[in-house]
Amino acid sequence: MNGADTAWILVATTLVLLMTLPGLALFYGGLVRSRNVLSVFMQTYTIACLMSLLWFAFGYSIAFGNQNSFWGGFEKAFLIHLDPENVSGTLPEILFFAFQMTFAVITPALIVGAFVERISFVFILSFAGLWMCLVYSPIVHWVWGGGILSDGSLFDVPVFDFAGGIVVHETAGIAALIIAYFLGPRSDLTKPPHNPTFVMIGAALLWVGWFGFNGGSQLAADAGAAMALTVTHLSAATASLTWAGWERIKYGKSSLVGLVTGTIAGLASITPASGFVGPLEAVIIGGIAGVLCQEAVNIVRNVLKIDDTLDVFAVHGIGGIFGIVMLPFLSFLGFENGSSWISQIVSLIVVALYTIFVTVVIIKSLGFFLKMRVDKETEFDGLDITVHGERAYDLSS
Repeated sequence: MNGADTAWILVATTLVLLMTLPGLALFYGGLVRSRNVLSVFMQTYTIACLMSLLWFAFGYSIAFGNQNSFWGGFEKAFLIHLDPENVSGTLPEILFFAFQMTFAVITPALIVGAFVERISFVFILSFAGLWMCLVYSPIVHWVWGGGILSDGSLFDVPVFDFAGGIVVHETAGIAALIIAYFLGPRSDLTKPPHNPTFVMIGAALLWVGWFGFNGGSQLAADAGAAMALTVTHLSAATASLTWAGWERIKYGKSSLVGLVTGTIAGLASITPASGFVGPLEAVIIGGIAGVLCQEAVNIVRNVLKIDDTLDVFAVHGIGGIFGIVMLPFLSFLGFENGSSWISQIVSLIVVALYTIFVTVVIIKSLGFFLKMRVDKETEFDGLDITVHGERAYDLSS
């Protein structure tokens, strides 16, 4: 057990939780109508609570148990056999559990952006709980827990996913697109974000928290963590500017919401590569991501005609996938990182197929028992007052 490593991961764990509460809540909350902002806060906050308990009960064991290459099993369920002195690498295992728990919190919370303003509260909590246990946790095991994508059973070179391009961003992005498709579009697509200030503050908190997300994934207080933190910042800064610049070229104006959405695109794209690249590669990744993810937004909205309301798939899904693919591409260009085209691409395909199948099964199964979408009157009046009995603002004043 190393004191310096332990201290850093304690800080990183706090930073990653900050990304969801309040970072993601403010980022998403500012993008919706004023009559739905509390519903977004309620969904992200409640998901954080529920995922924490489910990670304690089953998720951690499924992800980091040792049953086989496909499934971790339940030997670590409820942390029954965990002693405070148990170690994972140079860390107390209970700290490793807590750090990974914050990832299990934010991944289902990311999906919230796809269905804001029109989904049943009970349905989304049921979906998030099942999805975390049946999709997220097994994929964590495959990629980070010694499973099929990392143990050499499929590839000579394991998949390179440092902090969650596949595990977090691809899975959440694909699930968001699927649930948005089944849910259908909002009745009114014309309203702009009600509070861009919230959006900027939320994005800034996400940016700061991402230092723990990527830097903490080194699981040590060393030069690797410092490099991961640095490249994370450079990619975010570059993508912010290229998104804003591309927006100005296309529309004649650069918006605050566009600028900070570019930040998130750069952060998502560097996530899988942050432990394997240097500053120049980070600038390349971020520079392309700001344009690529913006064009993906247009494709989802205008070509696929799917109301992924807050662009979860286009920003997080495409960003994470792009970062995974960029590793072998950068290696091809001469930036050696040890990745393989085969392991990176096949891993993306395997995870995508599994995520699509299980997500559809969960949605269809829950549909037999729960109403997925609120009625038209509730949607028109807003979820804040009709579902939760509260308002964020006094609309009569």
